[in-house]
Amino acid sequence: MIDAMIKDEIVKQLDQLPFDLQKRVLDFAQALVISLPKGVSGKQLLRFSGTLTPKDAEAMSIAIETECEKVDLNEW
Repeated sequence: MIDAMIKDEIVKQLDQLPFDLQKRVLDFAQALVISLPKGVSGKQLLRFSGTLTPKDAEAMSIAIETECEKVDLNEW
């Protein structure tokens, strides 16, 4: 969690800013949160290494190549 001293200092500085600048700080903080990496690290996925057989991998590749990224012009 956020260090209490940092949080207090941020609030203290925000109190000195006009509303429009406080809003900019909020927007910036929200942008920082959005930019944080999501998901799990590759290290956590290593346990799945080797669980897909070459035959299954080939079947998946063929399915992706033949079925994905096609546009159906009559869909809409």
